[in-house]
Amino acid sequence: MDVTTDAAAPWLIVGLGNPGPEYAGNRHNVGFMVADLLAERVGGRFKRAGRAQAQVVEGRIGPPGPLNRRVIVAKPMSYMNLSGGPVNALRDFYKVPVAHVVAVHDELDIDYGTLRLKLGGGDNGHNGLKSMTKAFGADYHRVRFGIGRPPGRMPVADFVLKDFSSAERKELDYFVDRAADAVECLVIEGLERAQSTYNS
Repeated sequence: MDVTTDAAAPWLIVGLGNPGPEYAGNRHNVGFMVADLLAERVGGRFKRAGRAQAQVVEGRIGPPGPLNRRVIVAKPMSYMNLSGGPVNALRDFYKVPVAHVVAVHDELDIDYGTLRLKLGGGDNGHNGLKSMTKAFGADYHRVRFGIGRPPGRMPVADFVLKDFSSAERKELDYFVDRAADAVECLVIEGLERAQSTYNS
């Protein structure tokens, strides 16, 4: 089902990350950071989502009228590589078409702070996306937040599970804010407008 066939359906915005304070500042958790900001913007607090292993905030974004969208902002509370189960349970519960799911996640192959928005495609080795695609197919939106490649010979797994560097943290709030803006633009105005504005 695509966006045009069910414009009134809610949107499910999923920030990908790992639960627990020890992961909170990791590069792999930038999706959680964006979800936290979006929850703040819609004026809600995360709460446990029934039987789904996730925390959610329900709200609305966009101006009053036809562009106003109902959104569910979610953080799966499984680990990253098991994200698909909780997201699919939320999708079923809230009756969200796959094309109205937006995954916000870290992306190694893009420079730090750069955004790329797209619909569908592969998982590029990202375990959260891999799990989601296995659960309900690949035809969901992605907001890819660049974290760059690891320096030297550092293994990828170590790099993504490290906190942002002190130099990166100076700009992190700005980039997270911009990613949240991109998600809102995607949901309210559509992918093409969001890509032309935020794909840098």
